[in-house]
Amino acid sequence: MTDKCVFIHTNEKQWLGALVSEYSFRRNSANPEQFAVKFIHTRDYPFLSAKEGQTFLRGGTSRVWRMEDLQSFTPLRFLPPTLMNWQGRAVVTDPDVFAVGDVNELLEMDMKGCAVMGRHRSGKDGKRAQVATSVMLLECARLTHWDAENDFDELFRAVKDYKEWMVLGYEDPANIGYLPDCWNDFDHLDGNTRLLHNTKRKTQPWKTGLPVDYTPADKFKGKPLLAQANRLRAKVFGEYGLLGRYREHPDPAQQHFFFGLLKECLLSGHISEELVREEIRKNHVRHDAFEVLDRTPELQARAA
Repeated sequence: MTDKCVFIHTNEKQWLGALVSEYSFRRNSANPEQFAVKFIHTRDYPFLSAKEGQTFLRGGTSRVWRMEDLQSFTPLRFLPPTLMNWQGRAVVTDPDVFAVGDVNELLEMDMKGCAVMGRHRSGKDGKRAQVATSVMLLECARLTHWDAENDFDELFRAVKDYKEWMVLGYEDPANIGYLPDCWNDFDHLDGNTRLLHNTKRKTQPWKTGLPVDYTPADKFKGKPLLAQANRLRAKVFGEYGLLGRYREHPDPAQQHFFFGLLKECLLSGHISEELVREEIRKNHVRHDAFEVLDRTPELQARAA
C-alpha cells in the first residue's frame, strides 16, 4: 500500500456520494498517482451489524443502534491507522465530502508533531477543543492505541459515550492539531474551499425531496417534555416518522458542483447510469436526478 491514502467511509445509503467523492479527489489533484483512494464500507465490518437493535450511550442518554441510519458508517472513521498497518499518512472523510482543491496539500501538511488533525467542530465557548472528525489527517504510526471495534463495543457497555468519541474527547490533547476550516468547509463554497462538506443532512443536494431517513441529533437535553414527545413520535410513527423530507440546498452553487461532478462521472464511466437509477429506486437519490443533470452546467476544467 502507498504511504499516502484517502479513506472514504460509507454505507449503502451514501454509496453514490462516496463514488462521486472518490472521483473528486482524483479529478482535482495535480498528482493523483501520489495517493490511493479506498472505501471503508459498513458491509465489510460485521461488528457494526452485530449490535443492531441494541442500546448505546450517546450524549448521556440511551440510543438504539440502527444499521439503516444514514450515518451508520461513523465508527469506521477510526480504522485507517489499522488499515495502513500503522504506517504513513491517511486522510479519512465522510462520503458527503468533495474535493475542490488538491488533497496532496493536506496529505503533505506539516502536522507540527500532532498525531491527528481536524477542524474545530464549533467556535462556541467550551466547545472549541472538539474536533470535527468527519475529515481527519492522521499520522498512523502515532495512533496504535486506536481500536475502532473495541471502542464501538464500549459504547454499548456505557464505558464510552458516542458524542465524546466522535469529537476526540478521549484523545490526549497533546496529540491533536487543528486544520483550517477550508479543509472541511461546512456547507460553504468559495474560492478558498479545499474540501466541501455537505454536512447538513436535510439539504444534501442528491437527496432533495426524499423522506428523511436519519436520526436527528438529540437537542432535548434539559427539556424532558420535548424528549418524551420525541420518543413517543418514534414509537408511534417509526424511527423516521413525521420527520419530513429533504429540502433543496440553499446554495445553488453547491448543488451544481455535486451534479457537475456526477455528470463527469457518468461521461467517464466512473459511475454507470444503471447504478444511479438503482440508487433512485432504493430512495437513496432524488427521483429527479437526471433532470437536474440535464440542466447542470459543466464544471470548470480540472486542475492542471
